[in-house]
Amino acid sequence: MEERESETSNKKKNKPWAFWSWAFASVIFRLVLAYFPRNLNFSARPEVSTPLTSFRRLAEGYWLKQSSMSPYAGSMYHGSPLLLSILGPLTVRRDENEGLPNQLICSLVFVVADFVTAMLIRSTGLNLQMAYNQSLKSLGLVRLLENSELILSGDIAALVYLWNPFTIISCVGLSTSPIENLVIMLSLYGACTRRVPLAAFGWVLATHLSLYPAILIVPVILLLGYGPDAPPRKLLLQKLRESSSCDCSSQDKERTSLHKELTNQSVQPMLFSWKPVVFFTLWACMWAFYVLVLCAISVKQYGGLQEMFKRTYGFILTVEDLAPNIGVLWYFFAEVFDFFRNFFLIVFHVNILFMLLPLAIRLNHRPCFLAFVYIAIASMLKSYPSVGDLALYMGLLGLFINELAGKISIQLHADMQLSFFLFCGYVGVSLLSPVMHNLWIWRGTGNANFYFATAMAYACLQIILVVESVGAMLNHDRKLRKLSATAA
Repeated sequence: MEERESETSNKKKNKPWAFWSWAFASVIFRLVLAYFPRNLNFSARPEVSTPLTSFRRLAEGYWLKQSSMSPYAGSMYHGSPLLLSILGPLTVRRDENEGLPNQLICSLVFVVADFVTAMLIRSTGLNLQMAYNQSLKSLGLVRLLENSELILSGDIAALVYLWNPFTIISCVGLSTSPIENLVIMLSLYGACTRRVPLAAFGWVLATHLSLYPAILIVPVILLLGYGPDAPPRKLLLQKLRESSSCDCSSQDKERTSLHKELTNQSVQPMLFSWKPVVFFTLWACMWAFYVLVLCAISVKQYGGLQEMFKRTYGFILTVEDLAPNIGVLWYFFAEVFDFFRNFFLIVFHVNILFMLLPLAIRLNHRPCFLAFVYIAIASMLKSYPSVGDLALYMGLLGLFINELAGKISIQLHADMQLSFFLFCGYVGVSLLSPVMHNLWIWRGTGNANFYFATAMAYACLQIILVVESVGAMLNHDRKLRKLSATAA
């Protein structure tokens, strides 16, 4: 027995070292690939670079600005002027014949952004797991934790993000997606730890860089109001009613004390706290004003804020660039009649908003999981998606491996039944997408339908992933409710 305990303790001690070794190995692997940018040519792939995340377009916008022209002249750059001011100097070659040093610095910036994002995911997973354990204790289900082999979900999620091929491709391909993922995780981490200024700063920057993270205000408010994780409200009320219906005899003193403990521990976290939400609103307004002032100064000579909003948010909402990407909107609006274009633009964009309220009502006790669902839905229906969006929500999905993979208890097993099918589907789409693009664009032996078929398959896989994960999480909560009822 002593030998087994020593072995388990040694394994627990080796886990942090194993995580850091794999994390630093992913950084070294990125730096090695950064030496071969011309051979890999990831930055030219439509799956990696979009009109909003292309580093080449950013370089073109900075060149226009340096030439005393508007960076939004023509139809090349459609990003933030702040991002242009920060990353733009790195696009200028130091020598006429050699541009490698600055390109390596750019790669290093994106590598650091990926690493910091992974650390934020890890810290968020630690807070989320502690909150989930506390919620099980408040429901009197401590035995589930004692009889379970829990996995450090934060470590798994961070490694999934770091070693995801799509994350590596986005980083090596000099896409600005790692910057967007970083500010999104800043917002979620700040809300999870109730660091209100950090949460507001991340949300404002994420909304500024890309319009779609604005929908994350719902899970951020729930995180600030309820906390990272809490038992479902119906389950908590059922538990309290059963504990309050017991007789106050001498044999039930332990049960009444448990009832008092439950009321002290579990009722208070379920009360929505408006104080951090009000502070978040004030901080968000302050950060938004500060960002707008900086943008107004940057584009003062080039049309002002009105031109910036037209070239950034207007470009996203009107889907002006119909170049092929892994989304479905480019093909649809290339085929639709101009008379119906505005109608379908409204339909596609409002479709995202229609899903927000029902999901928030059903998953308000799991705001981190709700954020994962929102990010996945936005990546399906956004105008210019890239594989960097997939990398972020795949990393967030790793935070819930204990719930979805049945690691807490065999009685709470709620595994995703189509996980192997999804894995094979993502691998197949990843291999077929460049092949179909080559057959269409370069060899001329195919047409747009070849490449659009892979985009449709990619969208279907994302839909299945969202449906399966939400169903598995609801099944987990349903089984948790049954166990709580039997334990009472």
